[in-house]
Amino acid sequence: MTWLDQLEQELDQRLSAFLRSNPVQGGLFEEQHQRDRVDALQRQRQQLAEEAREQRRQLLSLAQEIKAWSDRSHRARAAGASDLAERAEQHRTELMNQGHELWNDLASLGRRFNEVDAQLLEIRQQKKNRSNLNQDWALFEAKQELEELRRQAGLS
Repeated sequence: MTWLDQLEQELDQRLSAFLRSNPVQGGLFEEQHQRDRVDALQRQRQQLAEEAREQRRQLLSLAQEIKAWSDRSHRARAAGASDLAERAEQHRTELMNQGHELWNDLASLGRRFNEVDAQLLEIRQQKKNRSNLNQDWALFEAKQELEELRRQAGLS
């Protein structure tokens, strides 16, 4: 273990001890961590959306190019230039293969985008559940205090 690893381990231990002895700070630390995670996921989501837009643009451009080469092949074949028509067909096939690769990449981007969305939804749901728990707990404590005050005043 290098000295840097030892230092990191020592700092982690001290931070953990501090957070255990200061639960309020631990809560604040956790909240900041969640905010940072949400920010990172939102940046990743935006980047994936931009990549997807670019790939869709490339696919549309490629589709136009494929159509143009298909038309050229038909014109060459109609004019009796079989060799030129074959070369145009080969080029069109290469372009179509590129299109398939782009399409698969776009599908992969879509899956990654959905994963990021699911993670964001999960974090929001956890935050909502914690918020509801905190509200429920505060209500419970208020009711307990009210009952105690009633007992002390002899009202119950």
